[in-house]
Amino acid sequence: MSDDLFGVSESPLSSPTQKKTTRRPREEKHYHGHRDRLRKRFDAVGADRLQNYELLELLLFSCIKQGDTKPLAKALIERFGSFAKVLAAPRDRLMEVPGCGEKTARFIKELQAAAVLYARDQVDPQTPLSSWSAVMNYIHAAMAHSQTEEFRILFLDKKNQLIADEIQQKGTVDHAPVYPREVIKRALELAASAIILVHNHPSGDPTPSRADIEMTSRINEALKPLNIVLHDHIIIAQHGHASFRGLNLL
Repeated sequence: MSDDLFGVSESPLSSPTQKKTTRRPREEKHYHGHRDRLRKRFDAVGADRLQNYELLELLLFSCIKQGDTKPLAKALIERFGSFAKVLAAPRDRLMEVPGCGEKTARFIKELQAAAVLYARDQVDPQTPLSSWSAVMNYIHAAMAHSQTEEFRILFLDKKNQLIADEIQQKGTVDHAPVYPREVIKRALELAASAIILVHNHPSGDPTPSRADIEMTSRINEALKPLNIVLHDHIIIAQHGHASFRGLNLL
């Protein structure tokens, strides 16, 4: 009687002395189930109770579909110093970190764009001066962690409503050339009644330099005959800001 009837079918190529090989149980990775656990922690306690690297690794789940994102998250924060600095880092420098490829670097820059847009949308365009804390949060998110100096202008109408928010110049780590005639020209093009100057100090120190003070004075003097008010000049740094108005420099 054939062995097939009993569910035992032997290949004609097999040898009676051939031993069956058994697979070892797959070794579970140390991060098995970690993604679910981290997501559940986020749902239970929110972002405020997570470490910075934990929030970053949680976000990286969206672009890195498999594997452990914790080492990369920790390496990014160690390299750049903070969560915000990771988001603000140039794409090519992000890709210098092992494990951060082009796709991940692009995703991180998208996170930064989303954070800046969120902060900007908190500013009431109808009355930006009355929502000054929101204005500060926005320009801090947009500029504080940039590694190069940027010069931004907020253009306002006679009701102090926001007409435009524009970056006028980008420069090096310590210099963004600003030309008063270009500021005046753009203010007239937009029919602005007032402006707010903003620039960042990548060094981290918001103290106005002598060049900052002289440039602001020249712009202010050029605006006066045109009845355009310079409300303030704000210098943004990583850990604070300086107001020319608050320092009695205007």
